[in-house]
Amino acid sequence: MAKHKEKETSANRGELRQIIERAVAESLEAQLPHLQSQIAEQVLQVLPAHAETAASGESSGDLVRAVSNIHAGSTQKEILRALLDAGSEYCARIVLFVVKAGAASGWQSRGIGDDEAVKDFALDLNAGPVAHTYQNRVVTPGNIAEMGKSFVDRFGAPSNEQVLMLPLLLKDKVAALVYADGGDAGKLDSAALELLVMATSAWLEVSSLRKQAAAKEDSVMASRPEPVSPQVQAVSSFSDPFAGHAPKHAVASAPEPAEVVEVAAAHASAGAAPAAAADPLAGLSPEDADTHRKAQRFARLLVDEIKLYNQAKVAEGRRNKDLYDRLKEDIDKSRGTFQKRYGSTVAAAADYFQSELVRSLAEDDISIMGANFRR
Repeated sequence: MAKHKEKETSANRGELRQIIERAVAESLEAQLPHLQSQIAEQVLQVLPAHAETAASGESSGDLVRAVSNIHAGSTQKEILRALLDAGSEYCARIVLFVVKAGAASGWQSRGIGDDEAVKDFALDLNAGPVAHTYQNRVVTPGNIAEMGKSFVDRFGAPSNEQVLMLPLLLKDKVAALVYADGGDAGKLDSAALELLVMATSAWLEVSSLRKQAAAKEDSVMASRPEPVSPQVQAVSSFSDPFAGHAPKHAVASAPEPAEVVEVAAAHASAGAAPAAAADPLAGLSPEDADTHRKAQRFARLLVDEIKLYNQAKVAEGRRNKDLYDRLKEDIDKSRGTFQKRYGSTVAAAADYFQSELVRSLAEDDISIMGANFRR
């Protein structure tokens, strides 16, 4: 009898997994074309401002195809390799340096000839163009001499001595630095390289959101037998595309991001027990509790999308404490979408969208939203 029930439970879980997988697949399939279209549109809008790209003999069509190749990547490593492949068409040498814990080390390159030498090289974050790019998160041209003697000794110098540093931003932080130069031929198209790096940053964040959505659905299934408080559900941080990167010069005692995440998770688990015990949804029916959780997840997805497509406005709004005024159209539109789906459900009173705006967009400081934001 017990074995029969166990088989029945297993069958039910298998059926539930199939239902969830279909729902996730349908949701992603519906959203991805929209996300791809928006990113491509942003790139196309910038293209006319860079007439030098066409003057160099490269058509805008070639650049759009390069962006498409980046978007064709299904994993983060594939996306980054596509960036280097595409970038090598617009410069002679290109190297991607990973930034972790205040240090930068080589990941992969094109045109250098020795990837092992790149992987074992620590980039000086105090070098002129490197420091300016890292600190200000902007593209910086420079002279090879400013890169430092160790860099020149290891990789040599381009014939015209001109170099370019570009920041690859993820979640408003510099996750990597891209070095490029013209080598012996002097081929260095800064406008095209900047667009490729921008497109890569955006697509990596889209990839991250897809994984977060899938992880959330998996967590729903895993927690099905035992309800979990919304407070203990956390939106995962950006999945590190360089997690497996371990440069030889790295200090053994310095914790890598993955270790930091594990430690933080352990602390979070230790402090989560009281919250779980005081689950605010414990007194609700399973159907109502499920509606609340779905509403909270949907609110997070909407706010994540606002942040993704308005990074500059978000940064400026936080600094000037007028975030709502800068993002009013997007916020009101997303609020309407949330209300349309959950405004007439049991989750309406909780106003998860409002809470998520303050928590994620304003970093738990409602004053950042500005005077015109409704409390």
